[in-house]
Amino acid sequence: MNRYKTPLRYPGGKQKLAPFVAEVMIGNGLIGGHYAEPYAGGAGVAIELLLNGTASHIHLNDSCSAVHSFWKSITSETEEFCRRVSRASLNVREWKKQREILRNRGEHSPLDVGFSMFYLNRVNRSGILSGGLIGGLAQEGEWLMDARFPRAELIRRVENIARHKKRIHLRNWDAERFITDYLPRLPKQSLVYCDPPYFDKADRLYLNHYQPEDHRRIAKVIQKVKLPWIVSYDAAPDILKCYSRRRAFIYGLQYNAQKAYVGSEVFFFSDRLKIGGASAVKAIDAVLAGGKLKLASHAMKLMAA
Repeated sequence: MNRYKTPLRYPGGKQKLAPFVAEVMIGNGLIGGHYAEPYAGGAGVAIELLLNGTASHIHLNDSCSAVHSFWKSITSETEEFCRRVSRASLNVREWKKQREILRNRGEHSPLDVGFSMFYLNRVNRSGILSGGLIGGLAQEGEWLMDARFPRAELIRRVENIARHKKRIHLRNWDAERFITDYLPRLPKQSLVYCDPPYFDKADRLYLNHYQPEDHRRIAKVIQKVKLPWIVSYDAAPDILKCYSRRRAFIYGLQYNAQKAYVGSEVFFFSDRLKIGGASAVKAIDAVLAGGKLKLASHAMKLMAA
């Protein structure tokens, strides 16, 4: 449990990629600079970069009010949040209560909403907020709802993040607005990492997801960003087409969304960003060593072959 720094579980969570993103920052003279995520979610990469000193400030945006409430709560009401973690009942009755808070979040305080989001994220299958309870309502089987709720470890993570709250900047904006209005305020020594909702099966994984036209529109917006940027996605042909003139590589990433899954993921890079020939992330190292950093249009041809 201790290898991750974020308290949240996220389907397709990218915390395993933090070493690669750190390598990009180091290789481009961005170490000690700012780091921004328009689609923060569990912010696994951002928190890792902040805590290990690669980034001096992180800027986390999420259009989902429940996600924003979580990050706001742990940084501004840390003691009360941790108290709730330590005392939370792990039973079906409490699960139903927290589910109702999330469903009716306009009627509750940001702390209540933030905690309900966290609670459901930890006790639902694969951390999917709209998913079912681990062990089901009957609480039968090998894994029950407490399987992913190690109180002491989760409190340690929250408190560790809260110590750096002055270097964590939060927004609850639409991603397009964050990209166009907020990113230009950041210093030149910044890296932007965009990890939009997956193109395929997104409705199963996220409270907020895009339609195909949304993906096409946001791709145009991202590619106008003046700061160095990277984008990650599921390697859908439609997405490769959106970024066809950008350098990219496809690699395998395993995540768990109710069952172990190895999917094809793609990284896209802004034109002037330097990408090394090796990485501490094995799946990416294999791709870079094979010289597979090509224009996305080339990757499309390989997929179609």
